[in-house]
Amino acid sequence: MYLNQKNAAMASVALALMLLCMTGAVFADELAPTPPMGWNSWNTFQTRIDEKLIESTADAMMANGMRDAGYVYVNLDDGWSEKERDAGGNLVPDRVRFPNGMKALADYLHERGFRFGIYNCAGTKTCAGYPGGRDHEEQDAGTYASWGVDYLKYDWCNTEGMEAPEAYKKMHDALAATGRPIVFSICEWGHSKPWTWAKGIGQLWRTTGDINPSWDGKGKWTTGWKLLLEQNVDLAPYAGPGHWNDPDMLEVGNGEMTLAESRAHFSLWCMLAAPLIAGNDVRNMSGDIREILTNRDSIALDQDPLGKQATRVRSDENGQVWAKELSGGQWAICLFNTTAAPVMMKLDWNDLPFLGTSKYQVRNLWTRRDAGTTGTIFLADVASHDVALLRLEPLH
Repeated sequence: MYLNQKNAAMASVALALMLLCMTGAVFADELAPTPPMGWNSWNTFQTRIDEKLIESTADAMMANGMRDAGYVYVNLDDGWSEKERDAGGNLVPDRVRFPNGMKALADYLHERGFRFGIYNCAGTKTCAGYPGGRDHEEQDAGTYASWGVDYLKYDWCNTEGMEAPEAYKKMHDALAATGRPIVFSICEWGHSKPWTWAKGIGQLWRTTGDINPSWDGKGKWTTGWKLLLEQNVDLAPYAGPGHWNDPDMLEVGNGEMTLAESRAHFSLWCMLAAPLIAGNDVRNMSGDIREILTNRDSIALDQDPLGKQATRVRSDENGQVWAKELSGGQWAICLFNTTAAPVMMKLDWNDLPFLGTSKYQVRNLWTRRDAGTTGTIFLADVASHDVALLRLEPLH
């Protein structure tokens, strides 16, 4: 039943966006009523991007079911432009790698049911050294609108002397003035606690530094997903329809993560109501990874219209329990084994007082099997770094 509700909700969102385009009215909280879903080029390709890569990625997302599962944004990251603006101060796509220009690429994506995302930076240069948006906000916003851009990721490199709230508000205002609904992704890495000020400016804001494809690895600028999860434990009050905490893009299918770690990573991002922006090479992925990314029952938790971010209700030596309130009186529960060995995880429903006295049917979303009711203690043998992801539906 909840999948039918989700489909109806998605149709309503599509209609709302169409009406926004027709009227020119742009209301910040209406641009992303559920967390954005799509794909971004950075995690796998960095600046090695071109027109053919983006088109073939979109074609693959149509063929492998990702688009129909909700991944509608196809987003360029850093490295798409020439190294300098033109004589008029305009951003110019790299003429060799994007010979047909950005409007043609946007048209290609729109014709196939996707939305087009692009990247820039609030500073004088992007993180990879391409022209940034500082002092060109209105000009760049007009350019993006003329190209048919639907999503802008705005980074925070080379911003000496700038204050994030003012800089991002300036770009927000410039985008709004175009009359085109463009989702605004604030990528300030959480330094100034954007969850405290960015609602009404952007539809999503990074709460962390960059992710890397590992459980808990640390690089110079990047961190494994389990450590980023910890940085989002207390941020649930700041998320909701139209304004989302963003713990960075998905690394599912990248690096040397086990299948269990990829499944847990995806599950917990769904519990967090995080944007689901895939970062793998979707043209060449295993069937197991495709099944994780397109698991509609898990995606439905992320896209639930109530828009609640999960909270952690238990953490001990055997793992963690996370709970997420859903629409229709339902709940999602995630049992997360953080240890290096399999664990028999136990959950006494009486320890979750928010469930009240109601009884629920329990559904295991990864095994796709019913798992009894909340009238009996739940037990699951959970592999190392894996999860048991449950949906609770009231019994009437």
